[in-house]
Amino acid sequence: MALAIFDLDNTLLAGDSDYLWGRFLVGRGIVDAEEYERLNEQFYADYQAGNLDILAFLRFALRPLSLHPLADLLAWREEFVQEHIEPVVLPRALTLVEQHRKRGDVPLIITATNEFVTAPIAARFGIPHLIATTPAQADGRFTGDVAGIPAFQHGKVRRLETWLAETGYDLAGSTFYSDSHNDLPLLERVTNPIAVDPDPVLRAHAEGCGWPIISLREGANQPC
Repeated sequence: MALAIFDLDNTLLAGDSDYLWGRFLVGRGIVDAEEYERLNEQFYADYQAGNLDILAFLRFALRPLSLHPLADLLAWREEFVQEHIEPVVLPRALTLVEQHRKRGDVPLIITATNEFVTAPIAARFGIPHLIATTPAQADGRFTGDVAGIPAFQHGKVRRLETWLAETGYDLAGSTFYSDSHNDLPLLERVTNPIAVDPDPVLRAHAEGCGWPIISLREGANQPC
């Protein structure tokens, strides 16, 4: 069985779940609006530019998890998924995942966004395998720190290698779908790299390498 690996944000979703979670927290008054929104915008711009300091971002992004009881966080997450994620779930992405499943492939999401935010989104796509940045916990609460290696850039490759060793899967015949040049380290490792609604840097690289470029967005042509 071959792996069908999917980036999440701006690939299966028409938006960034980490960024949208921040907007949700601001909208609910859970974080200081002016400071949080300013930093959220800056980190998102850094990510798009390819110069994100992932550890600085995670200290920022995971801090709100450490300030509230898990029961409150879970209730907020349920509202967040319904209000902010459901509208950006791409129907063609759901279809693509299902096509791979029918072929007997094993779907896997790998994302830099933390596991607390992304676990219910993976479930929405019916994908049981998720590699995401892991928030550290102690005594039933989040600490605000990261457990292990963030699933970002080369960290995605390292986390995937560990997962492969643990599960017995391999990359023979594998496919990876992503929108971002930040995922080039993993795109270059799989059998079938596919750029999905790519950013300009990834588009240029894909064109130069002859990789397929597809769109899952509304109004676009069917994936080739």
